[in-house]
Parts: sequence; C-alpha cells; structure tokens
Amino acid sequence: MNTTCQCRATTFRTPLPAPLAVYICHCLECQRQSASAFGISARFPRFVLPAAAPLSCYTRPTASGGAVHCYFCSKCGSRLVHDNADRELVSVKGGCIEGLDLSGAVHIWCKRAVVPVPEGVVRWEGEPGVV
Repeated sequence: MNTTCQCRATTFRTPLPAPLAVYICHCLECQRQSASAFGISARFPRFVLPAAAPLSCYTRPTASGGAVHCYFCSKCGSRLVHDNADRELVSVKGGCIEGLDLSGAVHIWCKRAVVPVPEGVVRWEGEPGVV
C-alpha cells in the first residue's frame, strides 16, 4: 500500500498489499497524538523504513511498561509508524495510507472514547491481550 506524509517528503510502500489488522484506538495517547478523538493504526510485519526519508523518532512509555518508537516526518511532523521493539509487527498510521479499508477495524480503549463507538463492531474496553 502506498504511504506518504502530508508534505510528501516521506513515502514508502507497506510490505503487504493489505494490513494484517486495523485498529481504531480511543486511548488518551492516540487522542493526543492525532489531535482528534482517536487514532487509526494498520498492523504490518516489521519492515525497514527508507533510509533517505527525513524521519525523526519520539520514544514514549506504553501503558504496559514498555516503550514505543514513534517515527514522523521531520519536515511536516506527520506521524507515520509506531514500532515496539519487542514485537514483530509495526503500526502504520492510518491517515497516511492510501485506500485503507476501515470496514473491519477493531475499536480498542473504548472506555476512553469521546465519540460514540459504532454498534456491531468488535470492541475492547482497554487493550486487547495481543494488539
């Protein structure tokens, strides 16, 4: 899938033609990161980001006590990828993926939702056992 930041200085293709899973996260960190009501993440097997891309990294603690590396375009600030070093998967931020299908997205951290979560979707009140 084609992926690009807002200014188009950072572009890459995901390693698969579709994500393994899509999550709509209502946690406070995702609300802050997205400056919105939720964040969208598409899970892919770990891959190497383009070396020539103007990327910077912000590392923050997770609710489970680990750390997540948050890569963003150093020119426009668009968040692009989240990487937990202890996992084989990475999260590509949904807003930068062209044509991402949200129809099967799982809603997580619904206890923090500030907008109604649609009826009939798969949902977790907090973090699922494996995200």
